Amino acid sequence: MTASLPVPDFVAYRAVRRGVRDLLGGRPGAWFHQVPACPEWTVTDLLGHLTAIAGRVLARHGGGPVSPAGAVAVPELLDHWDDVGEELDRRLEDAGGHSGAVMVMDAYTHELDLCAALGVAPPEDHAAEAPSFEVLVSGLSGSITARRLPSLRLCTTSGAEWTAGDGRPAATVTAPTHDLYRSLAGRRSLAQLAALAWSTAPEPWLPAFGWGPFAPPAQPGV
Repeated sequence: MTASLPVPDFVAYRAVRRGVRDLLGGRPGAWFHQVPACPEWTVTDLLGHLTAIAGRVLARHGGGPVSPAGAVAVPELLDHWDDVGEELDRRLEDAGGHSGAVMVMDAYTHELDLCAALGVAPPEDHAAEAPSFEVLVSGLSGSITARRLPSLRLCTTSGAEWTAGDGRPAATVTAPTHDLYRSLAGRRSLAQLAALAWSTAPEPWLPAFGWGPFAPPAQPGV
């Protein structure tokens, strides 16, 4: 069995915005909590990052000014993100629906960061999961290839499968879907990565999990 096909980016992105609003809208006491996966940020800082990224992507698609006009509180940031996101959804759809994959991956990864910070179970069957996996597997593939490592088969315990790197896989790593995703997104330490179910010694591939903006944390991830 292979991984499920990604939905259009504008559908996945809308699902993330809805999920984050559901997480934060009724939890005012958590708005200034630290986010363990992004220790330099509070929950409010993380949401500010998401709105800023949306504005930059909209500008690249020809949108107008998107400043939140000084809004810093979570309710105003959520409203601003929806305003920008709705216009961005339309432009992504007009562009064919698959030009915002990196933005979707970033937003979905941070939605999972918020779940971990708030002690909430990660969402199941999320529309952003499949396109986000594709972005992360592509990044790991480039990292493996750049290090001239044999390719690696990635499997979830539910049966989804990808190959990272070129050629026939020389090893397989298997994990529950959420743990595999968090491993690819720099949210698992080297010790946690090594503790996944590997078909052979994992050490040659562990450095490849640090690529682009991602690096395994020094301490175990939540």
